[in-house]
Amino acid sequence: MATESIEFSIDALLPAEMAQRAEAIGVRKAATPPMKVFVLAVLAGAFIALGAIFATVAATGAAGVLPYGVTRVLMGLVFSLGLILVVVGGAELFTGNNLIVMAWANRKVSTGSLLHNWTLVYLGNAVGSVGTALLLFLARQYTLSGGAVGVTALGIANSKAGLSFVPAIFLGILCNALVCLAVWMSYSARSTVDKIAAIIFPISAFVAAGFEHSVANMYFIPIGLLIKYFDPAFVAKTDLDLAHLTLQGFLLNNLLPVTIGNIIGGAGLVAAVYWFVFLRKTKSA
Repeated sequence: MATESIEFSIDALLPAEMAQRAEAIGVRKAATPPMKVFVLAVLAGAFIALGAIFATVAATGAAGVLPYGVTRVLMGLVFSLGLILVVVGGAELFTGNNLIVMAWANRKVSTGSLLHNWTLVYLGNAVGSVGTALLLFLARQYTLSGGAVGVTALGIANSKAGLSFVPAIFLGILCNALVCLAVWMSYSARSTVDKIAAIIFPISAFVAAGFEHSVANMYFIPIGLLIKYFDPAFVAKTDLDLAHLTLQGFLLNNLLPVTIGNIIGGAGLVAAVYWFVFLRKTKSA
């Protein structure tokens, strides 16, 4: 009696297959109804903010106890929670969606659809991140450990808001190259564990190295602004110089240049390169 053999593989997808998956995902993302995209983008902003909260707590009290590098690696490991929630839980993240450029370059997605997705997702991410910062402020979580968590949050926010424009662009480029590589590698996954493993080290690396992520900064700086302007009594108990921590510092010194850099790093250094290698149509000889 003849039997049919069924081939089953648990091997991870190879890069050429990952490129096909990335293109298909890009097409699907661009065709998703706007309201669904926006709600998923709000979730992604909140997810990244949760990773940022985790990193802030992990860094609290570490200065002077752990070496600088160890502290930064610890922050990166726990911050990975954000992208894990986005990829495994399902959400729309602006920086990861820079990979839609692979479908756009192959003319599977129009320029209008690409920009519409990016704009909608960026705005949704901002709502989710800033909204989470507001919830955390109202919960007064920053007063934990005798206010040490708040001091850490203020220090991070002030440092980020004090960046110079050009360095912020390049820190954004380097960051989103790693973020998009994490998302890219997750396309090879056959299981949830595979996805998590693919995400942890690139994300840990960008945090440890001090690179800048626009969506994360939509949490890190607003929580500092909320504490500075709406709890002056708390700030008065610290010896921090928060001169850089202003709305202008947030928008012009950080968010604008970092966003530009994130697009260059994700769309240019990752999406465009892998499109060129695996998806570019060449003339047959």
